[in-house]
Amino acid sequence: MSTFCLEVSGPFACFTRPEMKVERVSYDVITPSAARAVFEAILWKPEIRWHVARIDVLRPIRRINLRRNEVGAKASVRNIQQAMSAGHGDLALFIEEERQQRAGLFLRDVAYRLHARLELLNRDLPIQKYTEMFSRRATKGQCINQPYLGCREFAADFRLVEASDTEPAPIAETAALGWMLYDLDFGTPTDPKPRFFDAQLQNGTIHVPAWNSLEVRG
Repeated sequence: MSTFCLEVSGPFACFTRPEMKVERVSYDVITPSAARAVFEAILWKPEIRWHVARIDVLRPIRRINLRRNEVGAKASVRNIQQAMSAGHGDLALFIEEERQQRAGLFLRDVAYRLHARLELLNRDLPIQKYTEMFSRRATKGQCINQPYLGCREFAADFRLVEASDTEPAPIAETAALGWMLYDLDFGTPTDPKPRFFDAQLQNGTIHVPAWNSLEVRG
């Protein structure tokens, strides 16, 4: 595997706790699944996997209360199937009729250093090809889709951190963050299961356990 480091930042972030059913309440820091999505936004191929190993928190954890308008419905699968069969149909959603206002407890002024390993599922492929591709794209700021911090409206700035770079230390904070979402297990594609781990912030750093370790529970 090859290891890469990205620094990501943004004015707002929301890594929603799944136990909160109505209001959006963010975890204290970025989750491994959200960190993985940042790397995949820069480079994704069916033959590679990203494994987040470490998260450095670079700014103090600050929160903000915001109230947002959200669309409370989505297009019906049945209506889509009928439109496909008939060759025509009305699939529009009228925002004024489906608008919902929800409060949220978000993070503000966030910055992280994300460390992840690139794994090739097919060992016969040349890993150097993919490492050079990622380095080139990250250096130029290229991405498949704009990386975001939990919600798509919270876009993230990113830059590749080289091994030779002198970087600021993480925040000097140690805390037990509790059980945090690690990622979804798609062993059964039609019924993905969430998996969690006991997140510990040690001097501003979270060491993310391996996916198949005993520390990760489903």
